Amino acid sequence: MTKVSLAQHDSPSRCNGGSSPSPGSDANTCPESRTIGSRVELVTVKAVLRSSALQRLEGMNYRFCAAPDCDVVYFDNAVGSRFLKGDLLVRVGQKESKDPILLCYCFEFTVAELRSDLIARGETGIPERIAQEIQAGHCACEVKNPEGSCCLGNVRDAVKRIRADIDAALTST
Repeated sequence: MTKVSLAQHDSPSRCNGGSSPSPGSDANTCPESRTIGSRVELVTVKAVLRSSALQRLEGMNYRFCAAPDCDVVYFDNAVGSRFLKGDLLVRVGQKESKDPILLCYCFEFTVAELRSDLIARGETGIPERIAQEIQAGHCACEVKNPEGSCCLGNVRDAVKRIRADIDAALTST
């Protein structure tokens, strides 16, 4: 098993070094939300689709739509293929508003766990624990995370958002 450096996991790029979308390309634009979708490897799409959805797999160049209010998860505009939240075996954290909201698919850390740590202790060790597991070569982001990329950046962003929410709640009381 090839170990991927932590630096690769801390960036928005995929663990396996995939490319970023080309801005403005219609092939890269979600047909529903009109947001630019990030490229996702076919192995990711196949790994998280329900069997009934997998039987409808037609495309080869899928994009991931991260828009929270859009039901589309994957699309390949070249063949008119799209898969919705209900077509997946897992819930897509970016598209959920009710717990449990997974942030880390490899080690199953949730938004609620982050919030609980931050409220109780003012800090959380979850990002560091994930980083240690990445360094040990234990992540499987390309097949477990519907986004097909490492979650560490999303986890760190969630920590910042939760801290800001906690601070705002404290200053408003």
